[in-house]
Amino acid sequence: MNKKTVRAGIVGAGFSARFHYEAITRVYGAHAEVRGVYALDRAQAEEYAAQRGIQCFDSLEALIDEVDVVHCCVLVAGHEEVAVAALERDKFVIVEKPLTGYCGDGSESFHGDTFPKEDALEHGLASVERMLDAEAKSAGRILYAENWVYAPSIQKEREIIEKTGAQILWMHGEEAHSGSHNPTYAYWKYSGGGVLIGKGCHPLTAALYLKRVEGRARNGRPIRPKAVSARVHALTRMENFRDEGHIRCNYYDIDDFSMMHVVFEDNTIATVFASDIILGGIHNWLEVAANNHRTICNINPNTAMQAYNPLEENFKDIYTVEKIETRQGWTNIPPDEDWFTGYPQEIEAFYRTVAYGDAPESDSFLAADSISTIYSAYVSAERNGAETPVRAFGEGGGAS
Repeated sequence: MNKKTVRAGIVGAGFSARFHYEAITRVYGAHAEVRGVYALDRAQAEEYAAQRGIQCFDSLEALIDEVDVVHCCVLVAGHEEVAVAALERDKFVIVEKPLTGYCGDGSESFHGDTFPKEDALEHGLASVERMLDAEAKSAGRILYAENWVYAPSIQKEREIIEKTGAQILWMHGEEAHSGSHNPTYAYWKYSGGGVLIGKGCHPLTAALYLKRVEGRARNGRPIRPKAVSARVHALTRMENFRDEGHIRCNYYDIDDFSMMHVVFEDNTIATVFASDIILGGIHNWLEVAANNHRTICNINPNTAMQAYNPLEENFKDIYTVEKIETRQGWTNIPPDEDWFTGYPQEIEAFYRTVAYGDAPESDSFLAADSISTIYSAYVSAERNGAETPVRAFGEGGGAS
């Protein structure tokens, strides 16, 4: 079979745009052709384009008109605008996590600690509705870039659930490290929240995905979240926090520790932790306790390769693993970190969707459930952990 050509455009030229481009170069099921990049920061976009030998577009519209799929790699505040613009031109759009969010009211006095979290929920769900409505009217689709869904360990668990008819009773997951490298992440107005959304979305969405898999395998319909309880904390902003220089602590108005307790329609549960206070590299994992098996999905760290280095300087030019503080001593080094975390697999799957119509595992409705759960969790946390219902989105769009 001749490979179809998929013309791609990248919006944004920062961290996620870099690993999206790397993943595109590994697509094998279709002929991927990167037409160019557009970003509000023209100088950054020009540098990005020059390094990769691609065009730097003058406008978002000009880029969209030249491509089949748009990679949305901008701050969360711009996700809806980019996605809707692409969908209105009948183009596919790969949207980085989280799908969308509430980034404040635009006032100088806005502060993440003090505004009512019902505002985040209402505005967040309204943004989701607009994106789903645009998708419903479009020949294109939203492809939700949640790499955990495509991580090899999660996909193997999908196979186990489908082939054994497993009932998942409890899932327990976490994403944690010592803090984001992005300076804008410190502010709710840029990130749409703190660690609960920025990191918690990963294990949460993987858990939501596996319950969807279970429901479809057994009953032909996904099992959705119905309620959430949560707590959030800003530990590094406490007056008594002792800064030893290892953990990022310059956050302005966001949480750096969170936990969610999710109850599904069938009364099974998931617990999800996320934090920016963990040393020793990234800690990404999801444990599944089912009625017929137990699985621990280790994304980071894993033991595929372990290296002992007696001197820091020996490894000065060697990349080991993201967020590790030292290269001395024993280190778990993934031979292909991107592969273990699912980045090339998700882009491969999305390009097959664009080229051949394959159904994506991570779609707009999974993303919508994630956003609804997360902002309901912020409402719960504001109420000191009171259980809060999660509003579901129907196939026709709109929250119910």
